[in-house]
Amino acid sequence: MKLLTKKALREKIGFSFAHIDRLEDAGRLPKRIKIGFRVFWLESEIDDWILERIAERDHS
Repeated sequence: MKLLTKKALREKIGFSFAHIDRLEDAGRLPKRIKIGFRVFWLESEIDDWILERIAERDHS
């Protein structure tokens, strides 16, 4: 199990910090994990989220 920081998430999905915030606010990104004052995302959930976006493209 691997946790991604916001910076690592940005590098993985190629979106700006602001766009990541917008996706989160809209409930369109897997929920963050808060540990102390830091936040992370579970890499496997992000990978699944990316695969869902690919599946949506293939069904359009």
